[in-house]
Amino acid sequence: MFYLWNAYISMARWFYSLMFYCLIPLVLLKLWLRGKQAPEYRRRWSERFGFVHSVEGARPIWVHAVSFGETMAIIPLVEKLLDEHPEVPVLITSMTPTGSARVTAHFGDRVSHCYCPYDLPDALARFHKRINPRSCVIVETELWPNLIHSCAQRNIPVLVTNARLSARSAAGYQRFRWLAEPMLQRVTGIAVQNAQDGERFVELGLASEKLKVTGSIKFDIEAPEGAASEASRLKNAWGSERPVIIAASTHDDEETQLLQAYRNLQSRYNDLVLVLVPRHPERFTSIYDQSVKAGFRTCRRSLTQLPAADCQIYLGDTMGELMTLYSTADIAFVGGSLVEHGGHNPLEPAVLGKPVLIGPHVHNFHQIVETMEQELALQVVIDTEELQRVVAELIDHPEQARAMGIRGRNCIEANRGALDQQLQLVKQMAALG
Repeated sequence: MFYLWNAYISMARWFYSLMFYCLIPLVLLKLWLRGKQAPEYRRRWSERFGFVHSVEGARPIWVHAVSFGETMAIIPLVEKLLDEHPEVPVLITSMTPTGSARVTAHFGDRVSHCYCPYDLPDALARFHKRINPRSCVIVETELWPNLIHSCAQRNIPVLVTNARLSARSAAGYQRFRWLAEPMLQRVTGIAVQNAQDGERFVELGLASEKLKVTGSIKFDIEAPEGAASEASRLKNAWGSERPVIIAASTHDDEETQLLQAYRNLQSRYNDLVLVLVPRHPERFTSIYDQSVKAGFRTCRRSLTQLPAADCQIYLGDTMGELMTLYSTADIAFVGGSLVEHGGHNPLEPAVLGKPVLIGPHVHNFHQIVETMEQELALQVVIDTEELQRVVAELIDHPEQARAMGIRGRNCIEANRGALDQQLQLVKQMAALG
């Protein structure tokens, strides 16, 4: 029976790999097309096939953070790891140029970085030959069958940290259970953000003894130094008495709704400032053009660090400055939530004491949103009409906005602690004292 099961697993993974190889031309075509707006997608393709530079010194801890959000989430853990074990090199891989840029901007040469190889047996074999990691840490839920298998073949422990699995994602994995279950059986451990997500992993085939509920390391967020002083400069430039709302990490079609909501709010608050921060840099120029075409006096952060006094829309078209821009606001709306993207991290404005609004599509952060809602530290708005109503209420009642912001900070303080737990698991997997 054991032999038949292993044969079944091998055949399933072989079929999956064959399909992936057949799709490679389409994958490369997609990269090339994305490169029209974001040229970095057309560079360093060799890394995606395992042709990477070796890491000097001891065997590194390999941390895979697929994109910008996962990179931001894992930064505090990597910082602690570097501080406690400077003798152990760290390699961070990502799949997107924004993730890559954030690693380089934050860590410089303190860590190694490359793109993660595609989930192809030969690409992973080349990668492992050059890197020879001592352990693999996967951030959140970037699970690939061949990646997990290649680590298991080489006795490299795999820890999925800060893991989450929404009902929607679990349903997707269930459709491919023939791949998901063997993959989860080879994972060394999974540290989940909450018990509900943990149950979904177990239902997919993870052994319960491999599961640990730690909470989310996102609650261990700290307000960055210097953000408040730079925010004060911006507010003084456009007028410190003007009310400010930020719409951050917005996606396609969302900006159109938000610009219309801003226009409607202007009829009541003619000095209102909207700080607009699209999620993806390749869309910065098109959103600027859209704002100007709509008749708004629009300033770009990348072109003029200080806005004009009559600025209406301040476009945050730089990377790594989101917390500074959040600091300028009286009210924060977290994007990716009016459209079916799944939302972004509401804890970033909350740690700054801002009242937080978010749309109804929040499956990427469902547990965090639910926790904050229970503490009255966040309000879900179902559409732009409700968004306008709540913004007006908070502007008219600043004491209500301040109280909401205080509850947000208190909520974060009450849920800290996951970072240290997950750090211990990472050290244990890497056999560090």
